[in-house]
Amino acid sequence: MLIGALRAQDKEAYDTFVKEGDALYQQKEFLLSAKAYSAAFEALGWKGYQGDRYNAACSWALAGIPDSAFFQLQRIAEKMDYAEVGHITQDADLNSLHDDQRWTQLIDLIKGNKERLEANLDKPLVTLLDSIHREDQDLRKQIDEVESKYGRDSQEMQAHWRLIQEKDSTNLVVISQLLDARGWLGADVIGKQGNSTLFLVIQHADLATQEKYLPMMRDAVTKGNAQGSSLALLEDRVLMRNGKRQIYGSQIGRDQDSGAYFVSPLEDPDNVDERRASVGLGTLAEYIAFWNLTWDVDAYKKELPALEEKLKRSEH
Repeated sequence: MLIGALRAQDKEAYDTFVKEGDALYQQKEFLLSAKAYSAAFEALGWKGYQGDRYNAACSWALAGIPDSAFFQLQRIAEKMDYAEVGHITQDADLNSLHDDQRWTQLIDLIKGNKERLEANLDKPLVTLLDSIHREDQDLRKQIDEVESKYGRDSQEMQAHWRLIQEKDSTNLVVISQLLDARGWLGADVIGKQGNSTLFLVIQHADLATQEKYLPMMRDAVTKGNAQGSSLALLEDRVLMRNGKRQIYGSQIGRDQDSGAYFVSPLEDPDNVDERRASVGLGTLAEYIAFWNLTWDVDAYKKELPALEEKLKRSEH
């Protein structure tokens, strides 16, 4: 019993330090962020999840300490079969490492992991889905940059959104044909990123398309061919588009006048973290920290009626 209690305590400390590391990263306090991640790993006997080690590497790189960044990246490549070549090579957080001779060796190792793990995959389809994934994500990664440079209501911002919509429309044709012909393929056929791409394209589609494929995705989750966490996001989006409250808190709104972000209307706010945990999502407080929001459930419940009324007025 004592050992179990200690392990639970260690995990709680780990989660606290990781949350602190995430928050410090958002505040651009990269050295402090990296040290917080290190404290998390120490709390678990120098163990850590792959995503947290990757994020730690980003903070070390941005803090100008490449040795520590490479240590974390080498660890997830050697010990955890990290294989996301497309992501790591495009991640601007790691740009400072590219001229280091260790970078080429690291990428070769990751490519080797990818080839080994994808040996039995549908290679042509994986390549196609990788291309669609880049198109879907790259333009969205540029949104903040375009907005900060030209303004939220600028012609440049509007043109950027039109370009995103055009790419989304083109990608949807391909993904719809694939889903109709072969169903929701799992990572064992198209790899983790390819599997994620199916969700991303549907998540960015029109409501009728989302409602068409939502049952297929639900079935895919039960078969292990899709992530429950991704399904939760699609469930929320469909609910919101039908004028209902979301249930997982994944949808973040933005005030048209002030530009401030907010958690879109949420059903049963008191138990949202239990629902999120059931599908593999972290706490709502951790999630909304990305938008510099804090979660106060009592304050949210008081403000919810006024928020819903304002949203109704904006629709008319």
